[in-house]
Amino acid sequence: PVSLSPDTLELLAYLHGSELVARFQRRCGLFLVDATNHSQGSTRSHLTGTPDHGCSRPQYEVRNLILHYLFLLSAGLGHEIFYITCLPCIHWNLDPFLCRRLVNMWTVVMYIGQVMKDLLKLPRPLSPPVVKLETRVDAEYGLPSTHAMAATAISFTLLLSAPSRIQFQFEVGLLLAVTLSSLVCLSRLYTGMHSILDVVCGALISFVLLYVTYPYWETLDHFQLSSPISPVVGLLLPLFLSYTYPELDRYTTTRGDTTTILGAGAGCSIGYWVNEQLGQTFEPQGELPVPLPTLTVAALPLGFARFLLGIVVLLGTRQVVKTLSLRLLYWWYRVPKNDDSARRRREIEVPSKFATYTSVGLVNSILVNRIFLLLGL
Repeated sequence: PVSLSPDTLELLAYLHGSELVARFQRRCGLFLVDATNHSQGSTRSHLTGTPDHGCSRPQYEVRNLILHYLFLLSAGLGHEIFYITCLPCIHWNLDPFLCRRLVNMWTVVMYIGQVMKDLLKLPRPLSPPVVKLETRVDAEYGLPSTHAMAATAISFTLLLSAPSRIQFQFEVGLLLAVTLSSLVCLSRLYTGMHSILDVVCGALISFVLLYVTYPYWETLDHFQLSSPISPVVGLLLPLFLSYTYPELDRYTTTRGDTTTILGAGAGCSIGYWVNEQLGQTFEPQGELPVPLPTLTVAALPLGFARFLLGIVVLLGTRQVVKTLSLRLLYWWYRVPKNDDSARRRREIEVPSKFATYTSVGLVNSILVNRIFLLLGL
């Protein structure tokens, strides 16, 4: 075992402390107030409320609306709504190759981050003194921040993969990658969901994973697209990892969220293999790297139409498969239809979420582009 000096342990405890997070929130204009002060009002407050409509939660004041909405938007870049819109949009409107790289790294990084959380079991910041603006994941453990991991991995995987595919100024891409990942990391402090140690460790772990895996990206591409066992590995390995996810003494959303990510990764992996076998990958034609697509008056509405139609198809797939899988599993395990708590049981949660998001990944990678072709989009 690695032994740490007392000074190092003291520094780690300091970086993991809740007061640092609360201090950052106050510097950004987010203040915790008790109910009596809140009811009297405040002339300095621009926005007041309770986090996620939790009436029993401490109330807060927002004194800097610009930073407030900037960080809320940045935090949203780590939620499902971002992944189910942004990553597929890269596939539909830019380059499926880049989407494949992003999905692969996103899946690996998020699985490792989620497992580390539930093995290390370090708590999130305390409230008070911290204002917590999200409650869905409050029961989860804190270190590392998977928002920080995902933002770092996605930003820099795109930066490292894009030069061979698309012509752009690398310095501009580097600035955007640093800005995006930094905003997401800071948003986790602002929303009160992570300590500085959680965020720093999350970003560092992602950089280590990028460094370790980067030399093997081409090899993985070749295996994923060409090997006859690729679809078998792409399906069974994520399914195995979902079922063997570490058990906790209490329910949190980590196992379900991890299964969602692994399912989406499995569906996309199989879909990309199928496209390669069919000889229709929808990748840019001609000499690479190609110029960035021009944003013309005609291209913008076309891209927007593809985006809207694609999202409708994916959300429709998600809803249909989720409903059918839950009904089938409830019937199989003889669970009453009105027992919503049964969704937390592993034998129901894992197959339902895995089937749902594997289907979403398959539809995204195989079907949506072919619908675009049929409709002339």
